[in-house]
Formats: sequence, C-alpha cells, structure tokens
Amino acid sequence: MIDIHYWPTPNGKKVTILLEELGLPYTIVPCNIGKGDQFTDGFLAIGPNNRMPAMVDHDPAGGGPPITLFESGAIMLYIAEKAGRFLASDTRGKWEVTQWLIWQMANQGPKTGEAGHFRRLGDTQGDQSYAVRRFTDEVNRLYGVLNNRLYDRPYLAGDDYTIADMISYPWTVGWEAQGQDINEFKHFKRWFEEMGARPAVQRGMAVTAGPAEDFATLPPEERQRRMKLLYNQRARPAPDAVSGA
Repeated sequence: MIDIHYWPTPNGKKVTILLEELGLPYTIVPCNIGKGDQFTDGFLAIGPNNRMPAMVDHDPAGGGPPITLFESGAIMLYIAEKAGRFLASDTRGKWEVTQWLIWQMANQGPKTGEAGHFRRLGDTQGDQSYAVRRFTDEVNRLYGVLNNRLYDRPYLAGDDYTIADMISYPWTVGWEAQGQDINEFKHFKRWFEEMGARPAVQRGMAVTAGPAEDFATLPPEERQRRMKLLYNQRARPAPDAVSGA
C-alpha cells in the first residue's frame, strides 16, 4: 500500500492522476498546508523540504522496510518504474520523458506558482505590477513551449501518454486565473482537452483531503498566524546534536 501525504493542489494532483491511471490502491494522508501540517515533525521526517506531496511505500519492490520519498517528480518516477507503465524502458524513451518531467518541476510549476502568488496578492504589499507582468509573461512563454512541442506529436514525450503529460496537466487547469487565453495555443488546447476527458485524470483531479476552507472566513488572528507561518519563510535551525554523538 502507498500512502500519499496530500493536499489538493496541482502538485498533489499530479500523483493522484498517476495512481488512478494505474489503478493502484493508495491511502490519502491529509496534509493541510493552510494550517501548517507540513511543518510538523512527523511530516518533516519524510518531506524535509516542508512541501507536500510525500510518499511512503509500505511494499517496495524487493521487500525490506518502507521507502519514503518527497518531491512529486521523484514520486512519479518511482511509481511509474515500479509499475512498469507510463515510463519508457529504453534509454532514449526514458530520457525523453525524464527531461519533460524535470522541465515541469524546474519551470512550469515554480513560475506558475509565482504568477499565482503575485496575482492574488494585489496591492496589499505595495506595487506588484512588475512581478505580475514578469511571471504572467513567463507563464505565457511556457504555454508556448508546450504548444510548440505538441504541434507534431500527440503527447509531450512523443506517441505515448506518459508521466510527462500527467505531471504537466494540473498546472494548466487554472489558465484563466493565470492571465492566459489557451485559444492562442491550438496544439496545447487539443492536448489539454484530451487530457481533461480521460476518466482517470478526472478522478485524480477530484481527490480531496478533507473539507475545503475559505481563508476569508477565518478569524483575523488565525489568518495572521497562517500568513506568518507560510510566507517569507527562512531557514529552519538544525536539531541540536545528540549528546555523546
């Protein structure tokens, strides 16, 4: 059985899409990032970057103790390799998929996240117009990368549907809030609509982890606590050395 420490954000939904496509049994362990569950000692033991998702595989190939992983890209590589699906086994095919997986982790996810942050922030922290323009334009560029990639092939890695497609799709669902018009990208739009029509993608996107919260309805002191916890994080101090070590 695989445990997924999860909250329903694009980074979490990448993994649930893969698990639904594979039809593998899994357990959702809620990690409410709004409340700060990702900073607990229990979570940090498997997700030291204090970001979800994180995974515990209680039945790894070859036996032995459970395997824990953090970072959605690593989790998806592990699950796909273990299942023997959605990741090519030949050298060229495997690295075709892997480069797009890393592209998503290094480019699409971070830049889209920054665009969302500054677009939601408004003017509560001063003039954000440069940051909004900078990251909205960068997200537009990345949609262009997808569009140009998909003009002559059905999927990102070529003819086969892979984890490269699954990891990229959830970050595109919010295109309107990102300030984009997908009608500008007809090849991407074809892929986007095909992805959204897949039953397993729909199931993976629909996975929840408890009742949704409306941040605006929280008491002011709780809103302040969470903003202090979540924004402008700095380094966490290392634990004290074990006595006698």
